[in-house]
Amino acid sequence: MAPHGALSIRQPYAEQILRGKKRIEYRSLPTKIRGRVYIYASLTPGDAQDFRAMRAQPGDFPSGMLVGTVEIVDCTGEPGDYRWHLARPERLAQPLKPENHPQPVWFYPFGA
Repeated sequence: MAPHGALSIRQPYAEQILRGKKRIEYRSLPTKIRGRVYIYASLTPGDAQDFRAMRAQPGDFPSGMLVGTVEIVDCTGEPGDYRWHLARPERLAQPLKPENHPQPVWFYPFGA
């Protein structure tokens, strides 16, 4: 089954998801989406300290590309503090350039 849209994630957090180390994505809004979604590694990097913790630096991981997929299996929390539960990440063999312009949270990389 094809992924259900794409979720924008900053690096190195996208890489942490693909490695199975990051299983919760914190967001201010809930999601009702369940199932497999693309992981889009956004062009904006995360905190430098988080790169150092992975013995990496900005630019070491792909950005501006779809890098893998993950399943959203649950969403818990309260207004302003939601936890999107992630499972079964899969890295793409080659990063893909989306056809549509990425959005801050969700977008459809290859049309609706």
